[in-house]
Amino acid sequence: MQNIVGIDIGGSHITMAQVDPEKREIISSTYVREHVYSFGAKETIFSAWISAIEKVTHDLVKSELLIGIAMPGPFDYENGISLMQQGKFIDMYQVNIKQELIERLAISSDQIYFVNDAGAFLEGEVFGGCVRDYRKVFGVTLGTGLGTAFYNGEVASDEDLWDSPFKDSICEDYLATRWFVNHYKALTGGEISGTKDLLDQPEDIQKKIFDDYADSFADFIVQYVRNYSPEVLVIGGNIAKVYPYFKKRLNQHLEEHKIKLPIKISAIFEDAAILGAAGYALKKSNR
Repeated sequence: MQNIVGIDIGGSHITMAQVDPEKREIISSTYVREHVYSFGAKETIFSAWISAIEKVTHDLVKSELLIGIAMPGPFDYENGISLMQQGKFIDMYQVNIKQELIERLAISSDQIYFVNDAGAFLEGEVFGGCVRDYRKVFGVTLGTGLGTAFYNGEVASDEDLWDSPFKDSICEDYLATRWFVNHYKALTGGEISGTKDLLDQPEDIQKKIFDDYADSFADFIVQYVRNYSPEVLVIGGNIAKVYPYFKKRLNQHLEEHKIKLPIKISAIFEDAAILGAAGYALKKSNR
């Protein structure tokens, strides 16, 4: 069995695990999650990454190892070079991360592959999640931000629709967690931190906010998602966990627009990027 490790690099953490390529699932006993100070110096970040990677690969033969890494952008995924100029990983700007990892881990260039984090979520759902049997899939992650990806039957690409024009602003302003926070305050004057808090509020307030969210999400599907002609839409992120509260109204809108689009909720959530990074690496290495 191929020794594969999927890695998800976030702004505050690195999460990884070995992946069983035949069962298409994470080997849970190998799961590692470490805090990383992404605003720190390059060497501090690399030290944290290498420490975590060595924990998950310590019992594997290095020459037989395959690593897939889900990485936020902007990033040169083919060559493994960071292009982030502000905020997190700023000290990594124009650093060849692929080459650094090859040298530090003593592996070769054909043992490591990078994929966009939004693409990795969808790759994970296609590889071992809820949309294994579909060829054209649109994926949306709804949480602190808005992630969008499209799987064309071969590879998942980041569609980067978060800042596309929508209503009076951009898509993310209407579909991410902050919309719930702002809308609740506008309606009640009160404070919530997200959808979890909203479930503790009176039923009429819940219904009003979830209905309004369904309206916006339907408009987003009509304006953007429909253009891709997907066979299915898969939703991940924390907001997907409250899908039952806006499902009915969302589907009513889609029916009005004659859009017959099955909607699936992620079965693996946070693990999707790990699974997707591993699946992507396996796919690339076999070409």
